[in-house]
Amino acid sequence: MPQTKPPGPWSKPGSPGFGVARPPATATPQIENDQVRVMRWDFPPGAETGWHRHGFEYVVVPVTRCVMRVELPDGEVLEVTNEPGAAYTRLAGAEHNVINAGTEPMAFVEIELLTRAG
Repeated sequence: MPQTKPPGPWSKPGSPGFGVARPPATATPQIENDQVRVMRWDFPPGAETGWHRHGFEYVVVPVTRCVMRVELPDGEVLEVTNEPGAAYTRLAGAEHNVINAGTEPMAFVEIELLTRAG
């Protein structure tokens, strides 16, 4: 599971998400062994993961249409829409806060590759 970290330097006034109270997304463990950790994430509209850094390379498979706002540590904010089943991967070290920017609940499955630490 991604490690949630306390607010960092990007949480200063004027940075993405500063002072915004959002409900947390729900992480439900699916599988964990010495190779992979599989987690389903469910977000009501406006919910967020909270700031975290991925310690492993990972794959995300959207279960629903995901309209996401992704806040990055340097202050950049990405608006991304992913369709159900359209998998993507990211390298270890990715650091962000993911927010459901849509009007409908969203869900995805995250598969961490525990043999690919970073």
